[in-house]
Amino acid sequence: MPHPLLPFLYCPVCGARAFAVHDARSRRCMSCGFTLYANASASTVAVIVDAAGRLLCVRREREPARGTLDLPGGFVDPGETLEAGCLREVREETGLDVRIERYLFSQTNVYPFSGLDVHTTDSFFLCHPTDPLSAATVRAADDAADARWIAPDHLEPALFGLRSIRCGVERLLADRRWLE
Repeated sequence: MPHPLLPFLYCPVCGARAFAVHDARSRRCMSCGFTLYANASASTVAVIVDAAGRLLCVRREREPARGTLDLPGGFVDPGETLEAGCLREVREETGLDVRIERYLFSQTNVYPFSGLDVHTTDSFFLCHPTDPLSAATVRAADDAADARWIAPDHLEPALFGLRSIRCGVERLLADRRWLE
């Protein structure tokens, strides 16, 4: 695998070209001493279950994996907690207000964006609609082209385009305690 900061040739602090590989995940400026690390970005995944035990899935509006199934979620903004990021992303993509019941697990992912591979740590949270009647008014928006409730027995992991989400769905199907 190429160094994650290979495209970065100049120091972002002083502009020097003396921006050399420091270790497997960083570059260091030989002029000013600044070190830039390629750390994983935090992202969230909402496992939203309605009163009928169905899972809310969305269809991706954009690349990567445009047109494939996904679970609501996305990148956590600076200064935002994982929980706040999860709630915001769900509202943006589905218009739904949910409550987080509990953290489930995490998965690693590589998310291609603007010509770079962004390494992420995706935190999966079990969520329920705050108002059971609102589940009927879900609407796709933002990064989602479509939103639909799918019964667990009808989930097909191969239809989920992002590796971390596909692996997460496989994990959910293998251990269905999240349905209890």
